[in-house]
Amino acid sequence: MAAFSKYLTAKNSSIAGGILLFLYLLKVRIRSDRQNRRTGSSALMLNTEKDGKKDRAAVDKVFFLRLLRILRIMVPRFSAWRCVTTGCLFLIAVMLVARTYCDVWMIQNGTMIESAIIGRTTKDFKRTLFSFIKFMPLVSVLFFFSPLVWGLNELKLRFRERLTKNLYDQYLQGFTYYKMGNLDNRIANADQLLTQDVEKFCNSVVDLYSNLSKPLLDIGLYIFKLTSAIGAQGPAIMMAYLLISGLFLTRLRRPIGKMTVTEQRFEGEYRYVNSRLITNSEEVAFYNGNLREKQIIHATFKKLVDHLHNFIFFRFSMGFVDSMIAKYVATVVGYLVVSRPFLNLAHPRHLNSTHSELLEDYYQSGRMLLRMSQALGRIVLAGREMTRLSGFTSRINEIMNVLNELNSGKYERTMVSQQERESDPAQKIILVPGAGQIINRDNIIKFDHTPLATPNGDLLIRDLNFEVKSGTNVLVCGPNGCGKSSLFRVLGELWPLFGGQLTKPERGKLFYVPQRPYMTLGSLRDQVIYPDTHEEQMQKGISDQVLKEYLNNVQLGHILDREGSWDAVQDWMDVLSGGEKQRMAMARLFYHKPQFAILDECTSAVSVDVEDYIYSHCRKVGITLFTVSHRKSLWKHHEFYLHMDGRGNYEFNPITEETVEFGS
Repeated sequence: MAAFSKYLTAKNSSIAGGILLFLYLLKVRIRSDRQNRRTGSSALMLNTEKDGKKDRAAVDKVFFLRLLRILRIMVPRFSAWRCVTTGCLFLIAVMLVARTYCDVWMIQNGTMIESAIIGRTTKDFKRTLFSFIKFMPLVSVLFFFSPLVWGLNELKLRFRERLTKNLYDQYLQGFTYYKMGNLDNRIANADQLLTQDVEKFCNSVVDLYSNLSKPLLDIGLYIFKLTSAIGAQGPAIMMAYLLISGLFLTRLRRPIGKMTVTEQRFEGEYRYVNSRLITNSEEVAFYNGNLREKQIIHATFKKLVDHLHNFIFFRFSMGFVDSMIAKYVATVVGYLVVSRPFLNLAHPRHLNSTHSELLEDYYQSGRMLLRMSQALGRIVLAGREMTRLSGFTSRINEIMNVLNELNSGKYERTMVSQQERESDPAQKIILVPGAGQIINRDNIIKFDHTPLATPNGDLLIRDLNFEVKSGTNVLVCGPNGCGKSSLFRVLGELWPLFGGQLTKPERGKLFYVPQRPYMTLGSLRDQVIYPDTHEEQMQKGISDQVLKEYLNNVQLGHILDREGSWDAVQDWMDVLSGGEKQRMAMARLFYHKPQFAILDECTSAVSVDVEDYIYSHCRKVGITLFTVSHRKSLWKHHEFYLHMDGRGNYEFNPITEETVEFGS
């Protein structure tokens, strides 16, 4: 006996030592992974301090507040009973309650059948068996052909639909989609957040709702039944075990939330480098940069794979601990609890019970307690999903906060340091985004003591002053990087105003035509009237015949003849040549007839005679032009020129014969 005790002691010591060694290796692996992420270089990642803030994801008060905020969007008011989302929630709750009661009924009925068999009472056996057979169709429907599956899938889709619409309403409000990618650098992969992360979040919420609701209902019902059978102490012990084990496992699972956030960010970076290669494939091909791009993609993919390896290892480790605590130890506790009234010979419940009654009572209580312990185990395991959900919740909450701030005019971006500005005494100026004032007035553009700066605070022109009234075309010239595009972005209210006053028409009365015009998805008509719809075209009283005249004016009438209909749909980015796309953009300009138009090298692929007609027609219909071009033939169509030298200086003067000769 003593030898056997020594053997058990030695065996337990070796097991404990093995577990300690396992946990130590786990800690070393995670610490090594963190160190690699800190020292690893990546142009796509933000600074370490911001990453630390983003990665904060745990099951705590902050998580529940974030989750409640998002649920208010996905779940309508419960008074709206006609809403399908509310109906799905109600259906799922009813089905879960029904299944719980079916579980209890099957336990009780099955125990009665077994008791009749053991007691050799044919009459009771036939009665209980017939009762079991009678209700089996209903039980089969609830368990195997249950509307629960339909309700869960429909709820996932409804949640995703409501949340996606809400986010896109904010994302596509004004120029927020532009600001997120060009002014704010907190979110690098908006597409990842708006698509995959939203879907995973909604699926995780619904799965958690299902996985928690059923066990909680089971526990409540089984506690009520068991209290009358074995007393309140047994269920109380099980609940205490649930609380202690839940707190312990929640503490161990805390890294899962942060690792989920990191996983989604790495997935976004991996998608970004692939989409970037597709977008810039022509330039990469000209540079023969396939090997360099492969290195970038492999490096980004390696970061993702290394992280997933560590994540798999951590989840494997937690699976071992979860199984021990939530299944095996919970079963042992269940046996200890259910055995108390039976092994205690002085217990009043079984003083006068027969063997058959003891057996029936044990089977019924034992099975209920077993189901209760299984329900407790599912709740403990659901904590793992809740920890992962905290990661998705953090991601969704992040984009919601950024969207709200961008729509309120706030953005965060790495600014040019004050020391860099002070190195040049001429640039000692405090730049505050949004400090300038925009005044909306028709038929005039006026910069009044306005600094021209990039969103990160890089000052291009200290004090910009000029005024242009309708009917006065301006030619904008200067070297690359001098601020021409920056000027137009400020005019279009894409970039913030850092000071002074800008007087200009409203956004809809200013039109921009780039060198590479955007062709939308849709019909031939959509290319001319973009961003209007066909209904808006009709409301303006512009017929298709007028649209055809616009195409004829820019020598694109043959496209309508070739396609045969305004409703023809093509991939217009590929179907139209570079020159045709530029002329299509000019037809679009004639359709909208704005007060001012910015032409940014938009006739570089157009012949001189078509270009002359375009500029003459713009003057005829009253469109005032800001033109960026190096063509000498365009000077005659403008009255003023704005020249920027790229060193912070500019000239705004009328165009004279001497100016044209100098420009030539």
